[in-house]
Amino acid sequence: MLRRLLRVVLALVALGFLGYGLAKNWDATTGAVAAMSPWAVLGAFAAVLLGQFLMLVAWREILAGLGTRVPLRIAGRIMFVGQLGKYIPGGVWAYAAMMDLGRDHGSPPRRTFATISLGLVINLGVALMIAAATLGSQEAVRKAWYLVLLVPVIIVCLHPKVLTWGLNLALRIARKEPLESVLPGRTVIVAVAWTGLGWLVYGVHIWLLSGRPDLYIVSTGAYAFAWATGILTVVVPAGVGVREGALVLALGPVIGAPAALAVAIVSRLAFTLADATAAGVSFVLGRQTPSSAPVYADQNGSGSTALTPERNLSGSPEA
Repeated sequence: MLRRLLRVVLALVALGFLGYGLAKNWDATTGAVAAMSPWAVLGAFAAVLLGQFLMLVAWREILAGLGTRVPLRIAGRIMFVGQLGKYIPGGVWAYAAMMDLGRDHGSPPRRTFATISLGLVINLGVALMIAAATLGSQEAVRKAWYLVLLVPVIIVCLHPKVLTWGLNLALRIARKEPLESVLPGRTVIVAVAWTGLGWLVYGVHIWLLSGRPDLYIVSTGAYAFAWATGILTVVVPAGVGVREGALVLALGPVIGAPAALAVAIVSRLAFTLADATAAGVSFVLGRQTPSSAPVYADQNGSGSTALTPERNLSGSPEA
């Protein structure tokens, strides 16, 4: 009962910060939208939703590779509803919410923690590679050359054995049980492929908002660079402000600073509304009562029932 009450309070706080971000930029946002084609704005919103869906598929693939297979609607409930916590300052609320939701659907906290961490590492690596490949001629990106140095580090870290060692170290620090098995290399490759496709779709929304048919490649790289910069600024909830500034730096020399600022503001609005939409839809589709909780098959075919403590390799209940 207390845990459920805490979850409701955290959700309300997250929505409060989300609403504050919208209200704070309302005038500038409405002005930027008025200057753009309504079809471009609608198309950008649709592209963001599609990109989020592709990222969800990648995230679900990682969770399955670690041993917990859930329907896509349940994965969406864990990921999208839990991610509302990123709007709360502190950087840990999204992790906590997603781990709690994962536990409700048969995924031990350690496994959800590992899935979130790996998904973030893959996202960051793919984003930086796209930015490096598409924006090499941009002065602003060349000044941030040190970010590109993270790419080979991330590639090495994605090796299954290195990855498992790193995740188990993080789990030990978090006082969680270690992972039961090494994440299959095939799972990493499939997750990277879905993530890369998601980033290509994300680029469409910046391309549409820029109003320049010839700027798809630059638009994709600019957003990837901006997102990576924002996510590395961990003290700012959801990278608010940092991401917009980085996007203006990358896109401004091409379409002009005022136009780039308008794109950045509408992009933030599109993602905020998409976060709320995805969370709402996933919450409705993923709802289930404890009495009807299904049994999900894990990696090796054994079953685990949602709301029932999952057992580790030794047969003892998950802590």
